[in-house]
Amino acid sequence: MKLPAPIPVGELAEMIGARLIGNADQLATGVNEIHKVEPGDITFVDVEKYFQKSLNSAATIIILNKETDCPPGKTLLLHPEPFEAYNNLVKKYRPFEPLRQTIGHGTIIHPSAIIEPHVTIGNNVTIGAYSYIQANAYIGDHTRIGKRVRIQAGAIIGTDAFYFKKKGDQYHKWQTGGRVLIEDDVEIGAGCTINRGVSGDTIVGAGSKLDCQVHLGHGVVLGKNCLIAGQTGIGGKTILGDRVVLYGQVGIIQNLHIGDDVVVLAGSGIMRDLEAGKTYFGAPATEVRQRYKELAALRQLPDFLRNHS
Repeated sequence: MKLPAPIPVGELAEMIGARLIGNADQLATGVNEIHKVEPGDITFVDVEKYFQKSLNSAATIIILNKETDCPPGKTLLLHPEPFEAYNNLVKKYRPFEPLRQTIGHGTIIHPSAIIEPHVTIGNNVTIGAYSYIQANAYIGDHTRIGKRVRIQAGAIIGTDAFYFKKKGDQYHKWQTGGRVLIEDDVEIGAGCTINRGVSGDTIVGAGSKLDCQVHLGHGVVLGKNCLIAGQTGIGGKTILGDRVVLYGQVGIIQNLHIGDDVVVLAGSGIMRDLEAGKTYFGAPATEVRQRYKELAALRQLPDFLRNHS
């Protein structure tokens, strides 16, 4: 999530009530959780075993709750509740704004786009030329839709990230600061649901096609010209390459990398990164030739047991 204007780190420290350690001349340009950080970003860490991961990340400014050595070129902001400080920054710069009309403020719709009745469009949305959105779809805040995009009836785009921090026995909601970006020539089937990123972007690459009832979790990046069949679910922050094909009812857990030109057969469960250019099947999914050998061997197991009992 980019800030509307760079913020001097001293001003930032004063804003959140933190003590500054390290470079006092930095400018903060964005706010991101650790998985998406870039130079100029603010992030946070409140568990000591993850301090080094945060300190060694691309983030420039780290909010943390224990004094530690500051790496060169970084700025540390010491605060008793890093998550609260971080979450309040997101709330400040990308606040919750309930809709009070069918099309929110700051939204730009190209004159050639077709918007059917009963479509709800949030604040600060952009819809490109010749795109077509069918009835009863919902397009959430800060969504960017490219040219010639087709969104079928009842699709729900740009919902909050399903992301919570556990504190004690309760779950505390992270403020969603990310966006959904839908590139040119994408088709999204009826009843699909696509979450915004927590702080980064959920992206559907140009030319990709989603069947009905596909779910993309927060921060998923879908490459170009992918084909995703119905009832498939992809966990948050998983990255798929170009020309990936997922048959129906495939489930993919979070934080994986799926290579270019991967094919996953129907009903498979993906629990690890997949190498490019191969076909996979099963739960957990393995390369299809290996899986078929395993299934063939399994079919022979009853005879084997009878003959060796």
